[in-house]
Amino acid sequence: MKAGCRQRRHKSETIRMYKVYILFSQSLKKHYIGHAKSLTKRLLRHNRGLVKSTKSGVPWAIIHVEEFKTKSEAYKRELQIKSYKGGEAFKRLIKK
Repeated sequence: MKAGCRQRRHKSETIRMYKVYILFSQSLKKHYIGHAKSLTKRLLRHNRGLVKSTKSGVPWAIIHVEEFKTKSEAYKRELQIKSYKGGEAFKRLIKK
C-alpha cells in the first residue's frame, strides 16, 4: 500500500479504540495507570506477573477506563491522570 493511502474497512468491522485504564491492587492498596489497545490482553499480562512494575501487586482489578481513537490521545490522557495521581482530581476520577 502506498504511503498516505488509507485502507478501507468493511462497515461491519469495528474500529479498535485505545484505552486508558486505572488498576487497583487490593494487596498493595495502590493504583496503576496505563494505556493499551487490547485491555483484556494487557490485564492478563499484569495479573500473570509479566509486567515488572505490577507483578508484586497481583491480582489487579480495573476500576476506570476511558477510550480514545488514537494512541497519542490515550498517552496524553495517561500522562494527565498520572500528573494528578493522589490529588483531588484523581480521587474524583476513581469514584465515578
